[in-house]
Amino acid sequence: MRAILAAASAVALGTVIGATGVTAHAQQPQLKTDVTVTIKAEGTDLSGQVKTANAACAVDRTVWVWKQVGTRGGGDDKKMYSDTVGQQGTKYTWSTGNTGKQGFFYAKIGGTLNCKADTSPTVHAVRPPN
Repeated sequence: MRAILAAASAVALGTVIGATGVTAHAQQPQLKTDVTVTIKAEGTDLSGQVKTANAACAVDRTVWVWKQVGTRGGGDDKKMYSDTVGQQGTKYTWSTGNTGKQGFFYAKIGGTLNCKADTSPTVHAVRPPN
């Protein structure tokens, strides 16, 4: 009896949906644009690029530079510096300038609704000898 009632309810619901023109569609996930953040150390001057096919995923975005403490991502890394990405010709660049700090550093850019997040490899910043 329950099976007959369930089937009848499903048919009735289908009839109502069909009569009203309302249809159920699965919402497609929005594809995010790939983003790559790079970092390089020239002495203790840290800089890099944001590479992406979508300018909105680079220009005026914030890149954070983290100092690696122990194992990377081990919970004790320190957020040290940030810069806003600017456009130089066809490249999107950022720079902390001369930090004066030695150590191991990596850069991160957060994700947005349309852009993926990324984290760079780690670089070693060393003060040049006097």
